[in-house]
Amino acid sequence: MLLHIDASADTTADSVSRPLTDRFARTWRAARPGAGYRYRDLAADPVPPLTAAYPTLGRRVEREGHVPPEKVPALIADAAEEREWRLTLPLIEEVRAARTVLLGVPMYNLTVPAALKAWIDRVTFPGAYTDPDSGESLLRDTRVVVVMARGGSYGPGTPREPADFQTPYLRTYFTGLGVAPERLHLIAAELTRVDVVPRLAGLEHVAAESLAAAEAAVTELAAA
Repeated sequence: MLLHIDASADTTADSVSRPLTDRFARTWRAARPGAGYRYRDLAADPVPPLTAAYPTLGRRVEREGHVPPEKVPALIADAAEEREWRLTLPLIEEVRAARTVLLGVPMYNLTVPAALKAWIDRVTFPGAYTDPDSGESLLRDTRVVVVMARGGSYGPGTPREPADFQTPYLRTYFTGLGVAPERLHLIAAELTRVDVVPRLAGLEHVAAESLAAAEAAVTELAAA
């Protein structure tokens, strides 16, 4: 199954990340007729932020060791915790069921959008991706493709590279969740605001090359 998630607040007409993830999804589905597909638009359908009941339940689960999701209900203490789990479990099940997770992630204020962070906070529940018998990650064979869009240039060797808190965060998060490093692909289209930011004038050709490279990369990954 392909789990396709967009986090851009822009419409498709104004977004850079949305057309890129759409390109991946269309190519992926064409290569795999009949394969499962699930789409989430985190801007149109936001994931509710956590309440105090979530960490309370999470700590109780952690004390029990590697508790699989199907056993969490037995540890729920009240209606508030039940509500948090009801909001959380479907998201966890989507990630666990996916062979490929595709995310469209624009850079907002040097990092990821709040809409994506809310999703991350909720799906990262203790023990959700750990085999209770072996202790190994259930996501070790999951492929994660992150398509990033950045208004400026933050790539290796650029003056703004130290200000990129998007790429290192996403790499650290997904590998920490148990995704194998070689199964994690981060693709960036840069200088996406070249048409509206005066100080970027003259870099239109670089922006076009970056977008073309991102389009080629998502198409190749989707077809693989």
